[in-house]
Amino acid sequence: MSRRFDAIVIGTGQAGSPMAARLAEAGMTVAVMERHKVGGTCVNTGCTPTKTLVASAYAAHLARRGEDFGVLTSDIRIDMARVHARSQKISRDAREGNESWLQGMERCSLLRGHARFEGPHVVRLGADLFEADRIFINVGGRALVPDLPGVNDVPYFTNSSLLETDVLPDHLVVIGGSYIGLEFAQIYRRFGSKVTVVEKSPRLIAREDEEISASIRSFLEAEGITVRTGAACIRFAPHARGIAVATDCAEGPPEVIGSHVLLAVGRRPNTDDLGLETTGIATDPRGFIAVNDQLETSVAGVWALGDCNGRGAFTHTSYNDYEIVADNLLNGASRKVTDRIPCYALYVDPPLGRVGMTETEARATGKRIVVGRRPMARVARAREKDETLGLMKIVADADTDAILGAAILGTGGDEAIHAIIDIMAAGGNRSTLTHTMHIHPTVSELVPTLAGDVKPVVDRRQP
Repeated sequence: MSRRFDAIVIGTGQAGSPMAARLAEAGMTVAVMERHKVGGTCVNTGCTPTKTLVASAYAAHLARRGEDFGVLTSDIRIDMARVHARSQKISRDAREGNESWLQGMERCSLLRGHARFEGPHVVRLGADLFEADRIFINVGGRALVPDLPGVNDVPYFTNSSLLETDVLPDHLVVIGGSYIGLEFAQIYRRFGSKVTVVEKSPRLIAREDEEISASIRSFLEAEGITVRTGAACIRFAPHARGIAVATDCAEGPPEVIGSHVLLAVGRRPNTDDLGLETTGIATDPRGFIAVNDQLETSVAGVWALGDCNGRGAFTHTSYNDYEIVADNLLNGASRKVTDRIPCYALYVDPPLGRVGMTETEARATGKRIVVGRRPMARVARAREKDETLGLMKIVADADTDAILGAAILGTGGDEAIHAIIDIMAAGGNRSTLTHTMHIHPTVSELVPTLAGDVKPVVDRRQP
């Protein structure tokens, strides 16, 4: 026997829950299915708990620098049990708030269990079958465990399992020098662990421009984090003092001995056990669900939102997926995922705020470009806070004056970048930004100056 709803939402991440609410408000009956924790990655193993740890780590770092500000402090100690408890409470409060919200909705049923398709519009949950003309998949992703030699012979953390413990590693070896790995590396270094980052690529966060990558490496190393790039052959083995991580790097010892290992080499979608083979829903070789510009799958009446569609791996992209689908479905809009301007942040300290193209990407288009740069040491607000690490950078089209992208690596960079995001979204150009008055003293006040002092880029590929 099957139960029929107007809509089924599989997963309660940052797209699934608001999608359910919007559909229920529109008068539809909605079945929301969740097999694990309500709230998805952001609330449970992503933004909320990790940025809580970032805040605790920043507090420890600032306390140690007290004398720089004329503030005398005693010895700084870390109580990892309390750090962990704070992180878990904030995460739990957010999760329980989401649960109460969903459970209190009229026409919405929150159902627990592992949902699997048994046809294009038929979903099994336990012993029950559910049918709906509209199905929304928001199942998120999980840490990728790489097939590296010896990985199954040693204990390791992923971002999820590390968040579940209050252990303070003696020496944490982070495999992966990108966003997740670098955030955890700095967090645990500031908590007192020895930290080594091992990255296969020649440099950290290879998708960023070289000067951004180099700046981040520089300030992480200044805090005592060891960075090993060009790790051509990473492998693991048990060791008397913990775990041996072989790297074959061009420089430094060929082996690192750590007490704990964190695998931070990417994410994979939670689509492998959804029964998609019964539906005709197409996926790519990595398991991401193929969607069109309106986030529709290859099966009519089925949409994929959030991390599982490969169109973004951030809370804000997931929520924007919901906004696009809901607006198109309920308001007759024609919004497209390709219309949005890519933006994100890296929450090392100082943080990196990014929008649009890097200089490298802009140069690859063949456009004539101009670039503006400013060190954060030129920002009054940064000097007043004694947080002058990093730089600002903007890239524009020399012929049209369109802003192509920007990066703000520095104190408040994750907030200040929105001045540029909003100008781009509103259709303004570099001149618009240059002529806009900003408030002093803020980090954002230097953005118009940055935009106004650009220089042509010479194509270094030419002789």
